[in-house]
Amino acid sequence: MKLHELSCFSPERKPRKRRGRGPASGQGCTSGKGNKGQKVRAGSGPAVGFEGGQMPLTRRLPKRGFTNIFRVEYSIVNLERIEAAFPDTSEISLDDLAGLASGKGPVKVLGKGELSRAISVEAHRFSASARKKIEEAGGTARALEG
Repeated sequence: MKLHELSCFSPERKPRKRRGRGPASGQGCTSGKGNKGQKVRAGSGPAVGFEGGQMPLTRRLPKRGFTNIFRVEYSIVNLERIEAAFPDTSEISLDDLAGLASGKGPVKVLGKGELSRAISVEAHRFSASARKKIEEAGGTARALEG
């Protein structure tokens, strides 16, 4: 055996089955699908969750809980990110925080991390620990309406 005679035997190199090409191919006639019925047709199979006509599991189980349509999802910013992103700024507005926020919606400042200087931060909400750390460093935490 020589180097140029080596070949790959991975399943990726296996040729596809050519179905419906006559009885001699081994996949002729019904193309390996058996005889007639729902499973032979195009787009075959029952709908997801269909259980042969009996009451499906999803309809047998009771509904639980509800979704509060008035819930407000805050995008969060931690103090450590504010400290790293604005090393020489003393006043940080809501527009500045919008770029750091983890999502869309009103911005909430959380207290993970430490502050080394006094800063004035403007956001929609502050956690108790964030407000405490900002004020201990000599800064102000201003919460906005809405």
